[in-house]
Amino acid sequence: MYSLEISLRYSPFPLSIQKKHYDDVKKIYDEIKDCMSGNNQNTPLIELSCEKVQDKLITVLAKEVISVQIYEKSAVPGGSKRPGFSLDI
Repeated sequence: MYSLEISLRYSPFPLSIQKKHYDDVKKIYDEIKDCMSGNNQNTPLIELSCEKVQDKLITVLAKEVISVQIYEKSAVPGGSKRPGFSLDI
């Protein structure tokens, strides 16, 4: 299971969805990245759906997204790979 997490301007909490396949989440990641860079001016809204929670839908204003990341959910609770950006070297 792969998670896509986005951070919004002026919001302390990230939004996330989960997809079963990496290709599905990578496609959404690329779409959001294009909107952030200004390459896709035709899409002011980004709609996201989650495969884990079937009724979960999120729509965000594309210009308010400040970061996006993909990470793989570990099957082991407390796994070594944690979400977020780490400054540990």
